[in-house]
Amino acid sequence: MKKTALLVTAAAALLATSAVAQEKIAPGANVSVVFDQKLPNVPDKSMRVVLVEYAPGAGSVSHRHPQSAFIYARVLEGAIRSKVNDGPERVYQVGESWTEKPGDHHQVSHNASDTEPAKLLAIFVVDTNDHKIVIPDK
Repeated sequence: MKKTALLVTAAAALLATSAVAQEKIAPGANVSVVFDQKLPNVPDKSMRVVLVEYAPGAGSVSHRHPQSAFIYARVLEGAIRSKVNDGPERVYQVGESWTEKPGDHHQVSHNASDTEPAKLLAIFVVDTNDHKIVIPDK
């Protein structure tokens, strides 16, 4: 429980001070970059942290992330329905997390509720030159 409280506190602090970009990726779905910093000990790599907010019933289209991206995602509020690659579709509750490896296909990412909002925090380790976070399927 202490880890969850610490993560939520850190996310709130980041949101209060450093939101640098916001993108509407689908109706009712917003992605805000809340932290973007080059890694001092890994040339050409950055840590980029994004807050994904889904209105009730909203979600994003099937997508990928930059080929260089390793992602750790954690649900901060509500519940998120997710499916990566050929894995099973799953609902993640507050405090639960998953990872995505470079090249993974995020086929489902939706708010699991039609009545309550949902939020997740995603931490990317990515090539510094990769600026587009969500790459929709064509």
